[in-house]
Amino acid sequence: MEAIQKKEKYTYADYLTWDDSVRYELVDGVPYAMAAPTVEHQRVSSELHGQLWTFLKGKPCRPFTSPIDVRLNVKKGDDLVVQPDLLVVCDHSKIDKNSINGAPDFIIEILSPSSSSYDCIVKLNKYLDAGVREYWIVDPESKTVQVYILKDGVYMNKSYESGTIPVSVLDGCVIDLTAVFM
Repeated sequence: MEAIQKKEKYTYADYLTWDDSVRYELVDGVPYAMAAPTVEHQRVSSELHGQLWTFLKGKPCRPFTSPIDVRLNVKKGDDLVVQPDLLVVCDHSKIDKNSINGAPDFIIEILSPSSSSYDCIVKLNKYLDAGVREYWIVDPESKTVQVYILKDGVYMNKSYESGTIPVSVLDGCVIDLTAVFM
């Protein structure tokens, strides 16, 4: 954090000037340094991305993996920039050369011990406020998935431990947890 000139609140314009050797997210203008992912985190991420990529091939929605900047409030302060582990965008007008501008349709975060409360509380609420239609929290340690589906301005929650999970915002897409939690 020493390389960043200390201010009370930062914006995406400030964020773009920071050293790329350290990954940050920006939540309400406050920078949060991101830890390097573990091998298991990356294995789970690769499996999920592979299943999404295979399903979406030839379809209009696009899957992305971290690191990619997602600017959740680009029109109101531009001080909320996250890098979800996985995301899907169906509205191509949100995709530009450097970032995703607005709420993705689907986001997956894979828990790490250091990010658990951040993903389960802070990001959950930010994704809800931004209008992310479906948000999954994948816990490789407990081998569970919390699925949050946006309905009438609130998230409806369901837990999964095995089998397949339908992706509600991607009609016909199901994720096989056997391969994810092998």
